Amino acid sequence: MSMAYHAWLWHMVRTRPLSTIIGTNAAARRVWVFSMVKDDEKKNILAVQTLRNTIMGSTLMATTSILLCTGLAAVVSSTYSVKKPVNDVVYGAHGEFMVALKYVTLLTIFLFSFICHSLSIRFINQVNILINSPDSDSDSDSSRADSAGGNPATPDYVAELLERGFMLNTIGNRLFYAALPLLLWIFGPVLAFLCSAAVVPVLYNLDILERGGGRGLKKANGQGNGICADCAA
Repeated sequence: MSMAYHAWLWHMVRTRPLSTIIGTNAAARRVWVFSMVKDDEKKNILAVQTLRNTIMGSTLMATTSILLCTGLAAVVSSTYSVKKPVNDVVYGAHGEFMVALKYVTLLTIFLFSFICHSLSIRFINQVNILINSPDSDSDSDSSRADSAGGNPATPDYVAELLERGFMLNTIGNRLFYAALPLLLWIFGPVLAFLCSAAVVPVLYNLDILERGGGRGLKKANGQGNGICADCAA
């Protein structure tokens, strides 16, 4: 159910981005990058502080994921610790292979969550530097831009890096959420099914804008529906 929901959500983000929280936030972040680059002298501290807060959140999730990986690795290494909690379950297979599969699956999910958050930190750190780089279109930096061959860190490039960082952050968080039903799977498939059935409606209410939020983003950009086209691309 979770995989089917996220496949549908990916389709919605690609086809109707402004009807989802993810697509609307992506469009708003693009506007934010252009605003920060345009008024860099006034807003450079604001940009650094905003990105720092995002890096701190990703660092916390990455640390939590790797700690859980360490704990699960310690549990898997002990046969008694692995088998004992599931010996008395009512439903579901709990042989040695099945129990090992459950723990290894959890370990893999947390490991991939850690990797996604680590890559997110990498991209956002790059944005933290590039967003304050001189704009080659500005008059004050035109001579330096010409002598250096132009600034390759265009606002579009910085916005793309920022979007990759936030997308990896979102994937890492979703993997972390997916571990909850898998954790209950240790005690039987019934609890895992009930948890998945409860999580999907919650995520739907958090991901979908029922009334097409984000209409104001088109006006904020001042370029018609250019933002929507960028999100769909």
